[in-house]
Amino acid sequence: MRAVDIIRKKRDKNTLTEEEIEFFIKGYVDGSIPDYQAAALLMAIFLNGMTDNESFVLTRTMMYSGKVFDFSGIQAYKVDKHSTGGVGDKISLPLAPLVAANGVVVPMISGRALGHTGGTLDKLESIPGYRTNLSPEEFENALRAVGVAIIGQTEDIVPADRKMYALRDVTATVESIPLISASIMSKKLAEGIDGLVLDVKTGTGAFMREYESAKKLAETMVAIGKSFGKKVYALLTDMNQPLGRAIGNANEVRESVDVLLGKGPEDVTDLTIELGAYMLFIGNVAKSVEEGKELIKKAIENGKGYEKWCEMVKNQGGDPDAILKEDFVKTMYMEDIRAEEDGFLTIVDTFKIGVAASVLGAGRAKKEDQIDHKVGLYMLKKHGEEVKKGDVIFEIHGNNKDRMTESIKWLRESFKINAERPETHPLIYEVIS
Repeated sequence: MRAVDIIRKKRDKNTLTEEEIEFFIKGYVDGSIPDYQAAALLMAIFLNGMTDNESFVLTRTMMYSGKVFDFSGIQAYKVDKHSTGGVGDKISLPLAPLVAANGVVVPMISGRALGHTGGTLDKLESIPGYRTNLSPEEFENALRAVGVAIIGQTEDIVPADRKMYALRDVTATVESIPLISASIMSKKLAEGIDGLVLDVKTGTGAFMREYESAKKLAETMVAIGKSFGKKVYALLTDMNQPLGRAIGNANEVRESVDVLLGKGPEDVTDLTIELGAYMLFIGNVAKSVEEGKELIKKAIENGKGYEKWCEMVKNQGGDPDAILKEDFVKTMYMEDIRAEEDGFLTIVDTFKIGVAASVLGAGRAKKEDQIDHKVGLYMLKKHGEEVKKGDVIFEIHGNNKDRMTESIKWLRESFKINAERPETHPLIYEVIS
């Protein structure tokens, strides 16, 4: 078998066999197939797509390119959630402990910020002492002791994805449904989970801006999960404006704690409850999604979710009390963007709000960039809200004046004030099962 023949076959819009996909991926991981041939195959897949079976085989081969966790010794159901990424998307932080507080184990392997979207690991690392780099043994021990752990991808988990993603990023082949699906699902399935809830974003702040593309991605990932015998639901959710009011790292952690304490923003709270309900339903703790919602709400009201959060943070070396102190989100400078006329706030491009937070220092343009965990934005008015001239729309909290100037430029391009109230979007469009 030769790599060039496999590339040619996919270039000519033919279907690859199981053996061909396995040969290519294993060869790329062990170094016998070079980057330039892998790049050629990625572009052929990007242009010509893959069948459902090809996507399944690609996912399976990537998943078994490294360590696959076996948590069968943990009796409770293991259920995770994955988001395709957005602006202000801190849902994993309150969600994981709320689900764990109800008896479902949550083994969550998360990522970092890149481009305009935030990263769960960067948010958690704003907590003094919090460790995201647990070893596989520490990860399992945390799940047994606490029922939840949020960590980063280790070197031996899906090495095929780590190599391929870096190559996709520099060969303009990121936005491919088969490649995105295999990337996400190979990592999630390697966690040793029984089920998965997918939060697939669509809108101006999502990677999949177009609704039909987001729906196709959701359907593909659900099909892959079910091919592995897993219970999977995908919720198509809105990313035409940021989630919540805080956009950054430390400030999003603080807002997540507010959700756990019952005083968080309505949209973040509602989406957390909805996703958590599906996780409890998959985990056989709730007999229905509606019952799951009530259980998540109860874990907020009785403080069990916050207790589990503190337990998780402490178990991973962090100080939960530090989050409540003023210094946790304190920066050197603060500036406002105010409404220049009366009207209704219209968010026209959420992507630009994400970029505004990133250039401020809350994100990365490239992987080597350092995060400033304390800088961030606060969106004090939401899409469709009536505003008066002089009302504060955004607060910019920064530690570098030049970066703040650049951030403000991006923010001013992200919204308009219109005389008519704009169309608003539902938080959840539909559920794919």
